[in-house]
Amino acid sequence: MDKHLFFERNLLALSRGNPALCARLSGAETTLGRYRFVEGSRDDRDIPAWVDPGGAAHTLHSLVSPEREAEKLASTLTREQYVVLLGLGAGFAAEAILARDDTAYLLAIEYDINGLAELLCHYDYIKIFNDPRFFILADPCSPEIEKHILSTFQPALHNGIRTLPLRARTMHDDSHFTPAAEAVKSAIDKVASDYSVQALFGKRWFSNIIRNIFTAEKQSCIFAPVKHAAICAAGPSLDLQLDLITRKRKAFFLISTDTALPTLLEAGLPPDAVISIDCQHISYYHFMKRLPPDIPLFLDLSSPPLLTTLAKRTFFFSGGHPFSVYTTHFFRHFPVIDTSGANVTFAALSLAERLGASVIELYGADFSYPKGKLYTRPAYLYSYFRRKQNRFGPAENSAASFLYNTKSLQRVENGSSWYYQTRALSMYREKFEQKVSSTGIRLNAAPGEGALINFCPAGTDDRQDDQNLMFEINAPVQLLAAGKPLCGAKEFLETYRKEINELPLPEENITIYQRKLSDMEHLVFTTLLPTVAAIKYRCAELGAKELLSAVKNYCMTEIARVSAAHLRFH
Repeated sequence: MDKHLFFERNLLALSRGNPALCARLSGAETTLGRYRFVEGSRDDRDIPAWVDPGGAAHTLHSLVSPEREAEKLASTLTREQYVVLLGLGAGFAAEAILARDDTAYLLAIEYDINGLAELLCHYDYIKIFNDPRFFILADPCSPEIEKHILSTFQPALHNGIRTLPLRARTMHDDSHFTPAAEAVKSAIDKVASDYSVQALFGKRWFSNIIRNIFTAEKQSCIFAPVKHAAICAAGPSLDLQLDLITRKRKAFFLISTDTALPTLLEAGLPPDAVISIDCQHISYYHFMKRLPPDIPLFLDLSSPPLLTTLAKRTFFFSGGHPFSVYTTHFFRHFPVIDTSGANVTFAALSLAERLGASVIELYGADFSYPKGKLYTRPAYLYSYFRRKQNRFGPAENSAASFLYNTKSLQRVENGSSWYYQTRALSMYREKFEQKVSSTGIRLNAAPGEGALINFCPAGTDDRQDDQNLMFEINAPVQLLAAGKPLCGAKEFLETYRKEINELPLPEENITIYQRKLSDMEHLVFTTLLPTVAAIKYRCAELGAKELLSAVKNYCMTEIARVSAAHLRFH
């Protein structure tokens, strides 16, 4: 093919899957000499050489057998089906990776849009660009890399992820590729954390949601906006802040996390609402002191159905589970509460925001273990430890084991005091801070002994160390209510079961399979992914076809069983 046609034909192929990058390349400079092209020793094939800022040229591939070199690089892959390629070069490595039938996705990361345009003028990438498994990011920032991986990497289906650097390219441009590699690692860590949760709770989420559908069908609560809200978490500092809450009690709408509820009830401070997002049945222990009947209980659709029997005013909302999203679209519109912070304090903040509070106060949010204390004293964990204790294992042993068995535990000095910090608690605090900063929320956090909450409200440049920050939310406020059911619970579940049954099984590469799904099939497939993770965790040897078949059978059986049980009791 005439090399003069390469650029146009490459852009045409790229435009099908990446039109934004295609538009950028159309305006790039191709005469800046970012590359030199060195003649190889075989087949008269030119090899690209990256020109560093000092003018030295570094060949990116073997001058003798670049194809064999690329095949050797691809052969280092074992079970990993999602590959991140740092540096594109002439495309030899990308071709070798895509030649593997088990490659599900290949993300190439390249820097210098003008240099990339030079490559596209010199080599034929049409086969690579036309492959639906391939995507390239040019000059991406770290958040862009993370976002792309988080949205495309599915660990239960891709059997792992691997980063392969084109070393001759990355080692001479480490100012770009080192942060890129760190962003890839950060994304992998986040996916791994999320996947581990899905693997543990994926089946329970699904079974809880289909059971709650019948209760949610009858839900009819409506909540008016509130102006001043307070959130109570269950950190040890809450014990020190109860007097302050008592003095100000009539000034705000009090939202309690489920973990803080026993403390507030024991102190004679019944909240105006309680929120719970944990899918585990152990959540029941938070309500052992009995929830007063006039207090509404906000529950994620994936919460244990048992909790609905503990409150006369139960109000469901949709969190982040894809089946909850599907339910909101095709059964009944439930209010959406952001639970992406992975902890109930974050969800309580989202609820206060959704209720339209213009001033929010925060109590008991330590996001740490001040002086080694785990929770506020009346929390159920302590009574649980006391019930388990005996002469050889007192309650203090259980508390110490709970604390010191955490591998990421670190002691942090806090002025004249100190606290223990863990990786999970740090993540919760950081997500909480990001939530506050990104939404423009201004917070008034009561003084405590835990980790300091730092955030920069939207529209400002300096981070704030002052805990006494007040703010207003300017977003439009609406009544908090569920929409009218579009159909009966039984009808909805039966339709959903049929959609699962008709979902085809993958006969080919999982990425190509997903691209062939219709919009509705893809939506149904997405609702199953947490359950896929749970079953994959227990049956790691299953291939994609056998895995999806097992998931379909489990979900259809569970729906039929729950529907039959509901008919028997009603």
